Amino acid sequence: MRVRPTPGVSVTVDADGRLDLLDRTDTGSRRFSCGPVGTAMWIALRQHDGDADAAAGTLAAMWGTTPVNTRADLDIWVEEMRDAGLVRKEF
Repeated sequence: MRVRPTPGVSVTVDADGRLDLLDRTDTGSRRFSCGPVGTAMWIALRQHDGDADAAAGTLAAMWGTTPVNTRADLDIWVEEMRDAGLVRKEF
């Protein structure tokens, strides 16, 4: 599975490391912010071209956690982002 940003979503990371996503649609725009964990997940996914397994492996090594648990956390976060219309999954 690959995770991709939904078209129209723009991303910035501020000086404090917070991820800000702006979703522009025909009916307006919405802003979302992520803390350090969400920011790290987003960056890892982008570094690995949306490959959730590879991103989870990188995060697990960085955080000293098991890849299985990290992947489960990443999947939950991705579902929240998908429900908000910010990402889409490609199989």
